[in-house]
Amino acid sequence: MNALSLEAQSMALFRRKRLFAFAVPAAILAYFAYIFVAFDIAGLAQRASIDNARALVADTYSYKTHVTRDNRSGEVTVAIEGERKGRYAAGTGPDWVELGDQTVIDLGGGHVVTFGPQVTYDIPGYGIIVTEPGSGGVNAVLPDGDLPEWINASKNRLTVTTDAGRLTVTRNRSEVFRYAIGWELFFFTLDSPYHGMGIGELMTRAFGGEAGAIWQDFWTNTMWRHGDVAWAIVETILMAFLGTFGAALVALPLAFLAARNFTPLGSLRFAVRRVFDFLRGVDGLIWTIVLSRAFGPGPLTGSLAILLTDTGSFGKMFSEALENVDGKQIEGVASTGAKPLQRYRFGVIPQITPVLLSQVLYFLESNTRSATIIGAITGGGIGLLLTQAIITQKDWEEVTYYIVLIVIMVMLMDTFSGWLRTKLIKGDEGGH
Repeated sequence: MNALSLEAQSMALFRRKRLFAFAVPAAILAYFAYIFVAFDIAGLAQRASIDNARALVADTYSYKTHVTRDNRSGEVTVAIEGERKGRYAAGTGPDWVELGDQTVIDLGGGHVVTFGPQVTYDIPGYGIIVTEPGSGGVNAVLPDGDLPEWINASKNRLTVTTDAGRLTVTRNRSEVFRYAIGWELFFFTLDSPYHGMGIGELMTRAFGGEAGAIWQDFWTNTMWRHGDVAWAIVETILMAFLGTFGAALVALPLAFLAARNFTPLGSLRFAVRRVFDFLRGVDGLIWTIVLSRAFGPGPLTGSLAILLTDTGSFGKMFSEALENVDGKQIEGVASTGAKPLQRYRFGVIPQITPVLLSQVLYFLESNTRSATIIGAITGGGIGLLLTQAIITQKDWEEVTYYIVLIVIMVMLMDTFSGWLRTKLIKGDEGGH
């Protein structure tokens, strides 16, 4: 009976394990099937716009030069990204734009747009599109045949998008733009005397006494605002630094009140621990919104949000570290006649310093990233500039620029915190 009973139990256990082995993957597959239906994954392909995605990607590594004609006055302007800050002086433009009574725009590859009383676009392999914008509409005349997908024509608007560029004609304005690789005007704007100079000539002028002027023109670039961007990065790092180290200074004394071996009164420990739970339970972004209503936008509000959230996290970690300290070291310091504060200073702090420094520096690295998002809400740091660039939906090369700077900033903070951790905790091993 005993042998049969053991065999039955073994078979039952085997069946339960086999059922469990099949049930878990089945539950996971069912969950993914639910996600597929609930989030309408199948509909993503229909909602996705490949053309918009392609244009967005192109904007990250290239720029557009806009040639615009006011159909009412006949005035033609040429501007980088269509901005006033990047506008060419009257009567001037890039070499592929021929200004005159009729403006001829060579987009390359045989694509030629002509601005005048009539706006024409000669497209190789398709034909010539002719429009005569006026009070009656754009009056477009297209080659015979079906309308291609890359042409959008109505009575009041004509849009032609090709690999060479895009032409838009309305009753009041005709505009064509052409892509070019690079971040144009990144170093110097069109009104700078150093625009278009090669590196050799710039170096010659710098060594000739113009280094300050060259740097000033670069630093005050009105298109890319290098000076403002640099200060925004400093603000972001300061937000992370003040919030992280401020939280550590606040959390350390409170951690003694939450540690069982330093605060025998259970009700006080319970109250302090619940304060820590509350502070870290509310996300930093929520604290940011609350504090911005109380103190207004600014980097200081972001620093306070980081401080509150990290005070809860540090308080929990520091109190746990304090509960694990070696009591013998504290007794040894006490045997010398040291007072309570001296026992804490020489018997406790040296034991938990490696843990404190390690956690604080890890959080500093993480908060550098968090400060970017918090800055977008509180109106400070590189996060604000990134948000502004995204909202405009025009200069995505600036968005790329800010993202690259954020990644570099995080990498440098990671390297710095790792180096500092090694120096402060392990010491200079080469000196031993």
